[in-house]
Amino acid sequence: MTTAPERIADVYPTRGATEVAVPRQDPVVWSGPDAPGPIRPAELSGFERDGFLTVDQLITPEEVVRYRAELDRLIADPAVRADERSIVEPKSQDVRSVFEVHRISEVFAELVRDPRVLDRARQILGSDVYVHQSRVNVKPGFGASGFYWHSDFETWHAEDGLPRMRTVSVSIALTDNHPTNGGLMIMPGSHRTFIGCAGETPLDNYKQSLKMQEAGTPSHQALSELAEAHGIKLFTGPAGSATWFDCNCMHGSGDNITPFPRSNVFIVFNSVENTAVEPYAAPARRPEFIGARDFTPVR
Repeated sequence: MTTAPERIADVYPTRGATEVAVPRQDPVVWSGPDAPGPIRPAELSGFERDGFLTVDQLITPEEVVRYRAELDRLIADPAVRADERSIVEPKSQDVRSVFEVHRISEVFAELVRDPRVLDRARQILGSDVYVHQSRVNVKPGFGASGFYWHSDFETWHAEDGLPRMRTVSVSIALTDNHPTNGGLMIMPGSHRTFIGCAGETPLDNYKQSLKMQEAGTPSHQALSELAEAHGIKLFTGPAGSATWFDCNCMHGSGDNITPFPRSNVFIVFNSVENTAVEPYAAPARRPEFIGARDFTPVR
């Protein structure tokens, strides 16, 4: 006789009948202030306070050229476009994102393993890490749509089964981020409150949410209260810069109606001590190219 695996208690309820606000139950920085790594103590303290930190130049201009060329190669490849891991812009039918890019491309696999990237993730999460999700995002000019306000952890908890907030993302700019071309916006300090959203998760919700998210989005009232309490930070910077942000930061981006494209590579690292269980608020797991089930540490 076999027994069902023990289920970790759900301290972050979501997708119920009503919206709830729950104080964060987990650390933001999982290592000590003197833990070795490339992030200085003052930067680590700022990350703990605000939920994000920026690096003015994570990769060099020469490396930007290399990664841009690889991104252009991927989105021009008919086989990549036809792959289920590619998401197409609803209006223009241009490729918007390519998921699991570190498995499709050895060039981006190298970036995942790069100590400038990997060591920061380990330092924040206080353990070895694996890639929960990776993708390249292409936001061409003249109408590429944005993403509505959301917490990534709310989705990863509800639909992928990540138990705790021990996950960090890095967005590395491959084009210049202007104030006008649909850049990333975060509410500093919002990572300390979990908004459990109202409403059930539709079956195969990912097919809709990767193009335009509806399930798992907070109410106007909740967003207004967070914005009043924390304000909104818009990230700008040159190609090669990077933004690290906590999994529970409330963030979003606007449409890009300028002629200037905005492309980035996005990597999500999760602690090997926080591996996914069954979804907490969805009828089935999302595909592995969106929420990984291979928990092998990145080396």
